[in-house]
Amino acid sequence: MNSVASHHQRVLSGMRTTGELHLGHYHGVLKNWVELQHEYECFFFAADWHALTTHYEDPGVMEKSVWNMIIDWLAAGVNPGSATIFIQSRVPEHAELHLLLSMMTPLGWLERVPTYKDQQEKLKEKDLATYGFLGYPLLQSADILIYKAGLVPVGEDQVAHVELTREVARRFNHLYGKEPGFEERVDAALKKIGRKNSKLYNELRKRYQEQGDAEALKTGQALLESQHNISLGDRERLFGHLEGGGKIILPEPQAMLTKSSKVPGLDGQKMSKSYHNVISLREAPELVEKKLKTMPTDPARVRRTDPGTPEKCPVWEFHLLYSAEDVREWVQDGCQTAGIGCVECKQPVIDAVLKEQQPIRERAAVFEEDMKLVKNIVAEGCEKARDVARATLDDVRQHMGLAYR
Repeated sequence: MNSVASHHQRVLSGMRTTGELHLGHYHGVLKNWVELQHEYECFFFAADWHALTTHYEDPGVMEKSVWNMIIDWLAAGVNPGSATIFIQSRVPEHAELHLLLSMMTPLGWLERVPTYKDQQEKLKEKDLATYGFLGYPLLQSADILIYKAGLVPVGEDQVAHVELTREVARRFNHLYGKEPGFEERVDAALKKIGRKNSKLYNELRKRYQEQGDAEALKTGQALLESQHNISLGDRERLFGHLEGGGKIILPEPQAMLTKSSKVPGLDGQKMSKSYHNVISLREAPELVEKKLKTMPTDPARVRRTDPGTPEKCPVWEFHLLYSAEDVREWVQDGCQTAGIGCVECKQPVIDAVLKEQQPIRERAAVFEEDMKLVKNIVAEGCEKARDVARATLDDVRQHMGLAYR
């Protein structure tokens, strides 16, 4: 299991900086972030190094994309008072941990990541036969493990990346977790939690390791969580001893499958810049209205008097996302009986999208006019992130024999 319960309150998530954010990003990621920041300790980062794995030939757009994206986050409701916002490349510890993990990660693990060949097929116009592209899943692992994040919000297509991170953490702990004098350090830590708690801990450990009692493991973890008079290092040793291993240096994260709404593009496919079918998060109202009014509809409705089938119309997908039940019923009835035309059908969607975007545009305008504030928010986030990352890296270096003290 190799997971430290206390770290499961920390969430890590990032976005690649490859251009303007659109409604798909808002409904698929940002709305989840806004909810998570009130429940967990959240670290959200602009993944500029990851962007370079596929856009290395176009560095000119990088800085503009980063700042625009962070403004979008702030405008959507990500609160720097509740979450740590930072830029990946401004925390160089990510790169060092990536390098150190690469020394012990089998090449085959990276080659079997499902998205490796899949992305090469989809992006044939780009030269992705690079070390950076092969290694980007391990960089993702470093992103997660450097903060000892316990929860990683992902869609189903990214679960394999979290599983790779778990395997990397497991291998690292197996190779380096048996520190010199581990058993003696465990005994010393048990004395610090008191005779009664120590006895209970040993009973729970025996039940878990000899009988596979999962409840005993949970109870033991909760017992350790309640101990405030021991150091983090001692706590991690006791967690590792409880589970039958050594000290847990890098806890295994868990994938958090996020609530994601299917956001259609203007052509009915998934909204994606690659398909040129997006509505940008802060797009001008007149452009939004024009795009939605010219959306294709059910091809069976050639004339206004022709009945149609909503499920065959891209506009219906927008109604599922934006419209209340009474409006959907009106659409179903009106479309199937030719009681309403396609222009009428689109108007509630236009109104709903514009209403959703208006406060986002207004908040974004405030940040656009005060870039110093935006940069200060990021600078503070980078410093906070570096403090956490440095502590993890110090521990990693020590266990890999690189402390030189």
